[in-house]
Amino acid sequence: MSFESVAALDDLVVGQAKQVVAGDEPICLVRTDDRTVKAVHNVCSHAQFNLDEGWVEDNHIECSLHGSSFDLDTGQPDSLPAVKPIPTYATKIDGEQVLVDAASPTNDAAPPRH
Repeated sequence: MSFESVAALDDLVVGQAKQVVAGDEPICLVRTDDRTVKAVHNVCSHAQFNLDEGWVEDNHIECSLHGSSFDLDTGQPDSLPAVKPIPTYATKIDGEQVLVDAASPTNDAAPPRH
């Protein structure tokens, strides 16, 4: 695994999304509680819109363009119009730094491209 630091934990608000870059990939970070951060590809698989502009609810992120929702653990779409999953990435917290491994997605979804 190839983890890299992408944000300070204090820069993330519980229940909100934030875009970062890891490797060359746009990543959407979501802090779900005090010590848990999840990472998915930041581009919706339906219309290639940035997911960090959407809404977080429970363990899902909703694209603000057309309303597709994605599971933060699996990347699977939960609602139309998206039918393809988005990549998910391993995260860890080291001290107060959030690290992401963008080189090895945790699922086999292809990264959506603009």
